[in-house]
Amino acid sequence: MDPPAASGPDEHGRYQPSGPLDDAERTEHERLRRIVGMRHRRMRLCAASLLLTLAVLLAPVSVTASWLNSEVTDTDRYEQTVSPLARDPAVQKLVINRVTDGLVHKIDVRKITETLADTLADQDAPRFLVDAVRSMDEELKGGLRTGVHYAVEKVVTSEAFAKAWDTIQRGAHTAATNVLTGEGGGALEIKGDTITLNVGTVVAELQKQLIGVTLVGAEDIPGADKSIVLVRNEHLSEARDAARWLGVVGPWLPLAVVVLAGLGIWAAPSRRVALMAAGIGIGIMMCGLLVGLAVVRQIVLDAVPPAAQSRDAAAAVYDTLMRFLRQAIYTALFAALLTVMAGYLYGHGRGATALRSAAARSTDTAGHALARTGIKPGVVGQWLRTHRSLTTGVVLGAGGLALFLWNYPTPGSVALVLLLVVVVLVILGILAAADGAKQR
Repeated sequence: MDPPAASGPDEHGRYQPSGPLDDAERTEHERLRRIVGMRHRRMRLCAASLLLTLAVLLAPVSVTASWLNSEVTDTDRYEQTVSPLARDPAVQKLVINRVTDGLVHKIDVRKITETLADTLADQDAPRFLVDAVRSMDEELKGGLRTGVHYAVEKVVTSEAFAKAWDTIQRGAHTAATNVLTGEGGGALEIKGDTITLNVGTVVAELQKQLIGVTLVGAEDIPGADKSIVLVRNEHLSEARDAARWLGVVGPWLPLAVVVLAGLGIWAAPSRRVALMAAGIGIGIMMCGLLVGLAVVRQIVLDAVPPAAQSRDAAAAVYDTLMRFLRQAIYTALFAALLTVMAGYLYGHGRGATALRSAAARSTDTAGHALARTGIKPGVVGQWLRTHRSLTTGVVLGAGGLALFLWNYPTPGSVALVLLLVVVVLVILGILAAADGAKQR
């Protein structure tokens, strides 16, 4: 009788048992398999956690950098950003007051009263009248201020001034570039430790419309050498350097976040849980970024010089310049919430199961009704019925890609894409159900 075959390595180097395993060997084998499986699961969990953490941490940086990059590289976007400033009442008031002060300061009121008093004296006017005219400096200055203020206000609040502002800002160095580099002559500039609002770039229209209205010449009207200090802070240089780097990496960070999140979800033992974790993490970071913007706004307003008397204008400038960043944050937050909802709906919870069952019954009913009308989906319906998971994934991926390629997505655009995705999925589900009804 041949001896029992000894255990040995097979052609792949693995050891194969010579016979069936007994209970002890089977128990040991299962224990080793569990150990190997747990180690593999832990490795996947660690890799997924690392990738998702990086994606979540980079998400707010990505949103901020993309916003900065759009302000620097897209002239139309920049014009949309700064255009409301010329129509903002607080900014208009600041410009009107500063230009009025400059004009009145240029008027030699004393010279006017002396000239008028001398003229009256030459005409043998009563002494008390001549003396009264000589002492009318403050009254004349007040009257002149009222008249000049009215003329300047009429110009600054006109649509011609707003259009001139838009034209100047479109042709000038962008405000975002000025903030990043400290160079240029646009509306906003960093000069040392101050952020200034350049009046000279927007009051050129005044030099055309105020000549003849006031008692000064065109050369005396505040022009390109005038600027108003909005904020003074010793850390502006460091902030400018950080913003410059964000502008450089801005175009690439969103893609990096998507890739890291995708790899993290793919590597996770439970991809649905990883998807929900990514959505929750990014949503929390977006909320933190909104809080940070509110804190920075308060810091900016606190840094307004008391002598500038432009706290309202500084608030208007900050809110106007940051509104597209806030819009991007709200968009990312909305998308994150939708991601969490999608992960939940694909889970095994009672609410998710009930909702999926109701949706399936509705599409089946609509599909049967379509089949009874005599419409035949044919090969398309059969293919959709046998590849439901694939078509669902393709439609969801197409929706995500559309949002990623959208130049400046908003919460409204996210809702629109979501609606289109749902409508397409419903139509495909009805066609698949109609084919199933034909099969019966």
